[in-house]
Amino acid sequence: MRDLFLLDPDVVFLNHGSFGACPKPVFEAYQAWQLRLERQPVEFLGRQFNALMAEARMAAGHYLHASADDIMFLPNATFGINLVARSLELAPGDEILTTDHEYGAVDYTWDYTGAKIVRQAFPLPLTSDFVEEFWQGVTPHTKVIAISHITSPTALMFPVEEICRRAREAGIITVIDGAHVPGQLPLDLTALDADFYTGNFHKWLCAPKGCAFLYARRELQHLLKPLVVSWGWQDESFGNTPFIRHHQWQGTRDVASFLSLPAAIQFQQEHDWDAIRQACHELAVETRRRINGLTGEMPICTDDQFMQMFTVAIPTDDVFALKAQLYDTYKIELPAIQWQGKPYMRVSIQGYNTGADADALLAGLSALL
Repeated sequence: MRDLFLLDPDVVFLNHGSFGACPKPVFEAYQAWQLRLERQPVEFLGRQFNALMAEARMAAGHYLHASADDIMFLPNATFGINLVARSLELAPGDEILTTDHEYGAVDYTWDYTGAKIVRQAFPLPLTSDFVEEFWQGVTPHTKVIAISHITSPTALMFPVEEICRRAREAGIITVIDGAHVPGQLPLDLTALDADFYTGNFHKWLCAPKGCAFLYARRELQHLLKPLVVSWGWQDESFGNTPFIRHHQWQGTRDVASFLSLPAAIQFQQEHDWDAIRQACHELAVETRRRINGLTGEMPICTDDQFMQMFTVAIPTDDVFALKAQLYDTYKIELPAIQWQGKPYMRVSIQGYNTGADADALLAGLSALL
């Protein structure tokens, strides 16, 4: 698979989770959309925009098992969290229940609302009954549950289906951060039944950068206030529903990444991505076992609590210096993480990675540690 991607062949790229990587055929489709826009911008944006975006949303809806009218395109999942958080009218006494494994920018977004943030702590290794432990944080003041489907720092899969079910029964709004999910896990938004779900297509689905989505349950779409007010606020020609009309048109912008989504979906279908994901998981399990064998550290979770991305504890006084050494000396790219005061590294295994990449990482860690 490596030859199908644009990645630098001299770099051992084990950091797909940060920004993704786009295959050559998908990037070519992306550039073709950009060229089409530049050839006749008025035709593209003035007369074709709504139909083209509707077609791309149909592809997104089919992939996510949801109505295209309940999905909007966004540049990234952080944008989606901001849109929801800044739309909900939360008072200072209202509580937002989340975990201590959330993405930093998302934490800042919820802090910005002024509501009380309740962060349920889940020490590592993750051994508790997650749902029951998490639900102990619910109080009569809990208005929102905001939680990752796959966490960014620790790469853990959380059982959000059961949490959404309980929250619906309790009348609590659910906001799910699925930044790492599309392309890494099968996602059925209708079955999941979250109130709001945002995720990136440009990470594990391998779409071009700046391609993400927000799903909103139809009964709650009226709560969302556009971060950018433009023509669709009044002009009904900009969308067939208020949800689409109020948020889709934001003035002149490059929407080529959104329109390239069908090409990304097709690429993974043509290459039997279900089988590739499983092979990646198997390589990730084996690589994690080897790293823990080298360091003597305990695994932070079981093998079925992660998919293609895993986090491992690293016995070092300066994990960021170690990360820099891995890149400067061995051209190994992966992120260093300081979580709850302890050093970790996160490893991503995508279709272009091989056992040789894992061998290079083990050799580099062995030499530097």
